[in-house]
Amino acid sequence: MLKREIYKVEGTKIVRERRFCPKCGPGVFLAEHEDRFTCGKCRYTEYKKREKTETSEAKTAGKHQSKSSKPKSSN
Repeated sequence: MLKREIYKVEGTKIVRERRFCPKCGPGVFLAEHEDRFTCGKCRYTEYKKREKTETSEAKTAGKHQSKSSKPKSSN
């Protein structure tokens, strides 16, 4: 990872582009993944909030219907 990916210069100030780890403190950045932020030093993880999409809701609805539509066998 290059320093130019972590810091940005605005005028005479340096701005940090990434978040710090709340456990490790300043100087240890969280890696950004598709669904979470992770600290490589202490393994702290924050999950991103997912927005519900029509496809995920349809898949979930289909799973629930298939479970309830199975006939119960008597023993």
